[in-house]
Amino acid sequence: MRTHPERYGAVLRVRPEYFEEYKRAHEAVWPEVLETISKCHIRNYSIYHHDGFLFSYLEYWGDDFAADMARMALDPATQRWWAYMEPMQAPLPSRGPGEWWAKMDEVFHHA
Repeated sequence: MRTHPERYGAVLRVRPEYFEEYKRAHEAVWPEVLETISKCHIRNYSIYHHDGFLFSYLEYWGDDFAADMARMALDPATQRWWAYMEPMQAPLPSRGPGEWWAKMDEVFHHA
C-alpha cells in the first residue's frame, strides 16, 4: 500500500433545476456506495459547488487506480447511484474520451 496518496480533481456542471436534489442526495449517500468507495482505496473524497460547477477532490491510496475504478464500476449499488446522479449532471464538452467528470491537472500542492 502507498505511503502517500495520489490526488485527483475533476469538474462538471450540475443542472440548476437539480441542484437542491443533488445536495439532498449527498447529505445521505447510500451506505453501500460509501463502502465501495472505501474498498476502492479512496479517502478524503469531497465535492464542492460554485456557480453551477461541481469540483471533486479525492485521495487514492491503492496501487492500481484503473483496476479499482473498474471494480467500482461493476458494483450494482454504485451503478444505481450513478444512474440516479446522471440526469442531474452536465459533463463539460472539453472532457477527455471516456470521462464523465473532466479530469483536472494539479498545478499546486502544499503539504
